[in-house]
Amino acid sequence: MSKLTVENLSKQYGEVTALEEVSFEIEDEFVVLLGESGAGKSTLLRCVNGLTEPTEGSISLDGEEISGSQTAVGMIFQQHNLVDGVSAYLNALTGSLSRVSMLRSMLQWQATEDKVRALESLETVGLLEESHQKVSQMSGGQQQRVGIARALVQDPRCLLADEPVASLDPSSAETVMTYLRKAAKEHDVTALVSLHQVNVAAHFGDRFIGLRDGQKLFDVERGELTPELIDDLYGSVETVSLAEQASTPENGSREEVVGDIEQVIEA
Repeated sequence: MSKLTVENLSKQYGEVTALEEVSFEIEDEFVVLLGESGAGKSTLLRCVNGLTEPTEGSISLDGEEISGSQTAVGMIFQQHNLVDGVSAYLNALTGSLSRVSMLRSMLQWQATEDKVRALESLETVGLLEESHQKVSQMSGGQQQRVGIARALVQDPRCLLADEPVASLDPSSAETVMTYLRKAAKEHDVTALVSLHQVNVAAHFGDRFIGLRDGQKLFDVERGELTPELIDDLYGSVETVSLAEQASTPENGSREEVVGDIEQVIEA
């Protein structure tokens, strides 16, 4: 299992401070980033992925500094970023692009090892039987699972996910998070996932890092995440709003959802 180290990470966009001296280490954990929109979660993930250059600080994976050309970090996006006209298998196979030329990729001349890895990754997310189905014919949850498989084909040492279930209904969100956690565990990958659904985060996370206004507000283990910390992070109005958003005929009333959050936090 790889160790991700973030030290004194800061990012400025002109006069706007997106991140300010954020530090943490992750190893052999499924860690959830919590915070309001604009708290710095996406900026942090983009810095870890090498897509955004920090203003100050450093990010390393197993002691090696991360750069924009790195391939050791796999990324799962909120909007899937799949090729609609082709199958789940071919989309998963694009995770091997860093290892083959564009010509070989267009002709599907990937190595047998990569083709096997694509099928194994689809099996990990429960989509092996749908491997030849076009992703345009799949549900949003299935498409996101293809995105997970694609990231696994990259053979990363660290797996990032930026609001992977934000656009999904509660049932699909739970399914995607179940497979995402399974993928991280089975492939021995350190995972850092940003979420805004507190109840989903509390159910799946091993550890929780709270960001507010670009600063780290807390870094706690599963048993240490309390309703008071959530109130400090979001405010009582926001916490109620999240519970109301989670309330559906299938999930129960707002009071039941709040109770469920508290039960998970206390477990």
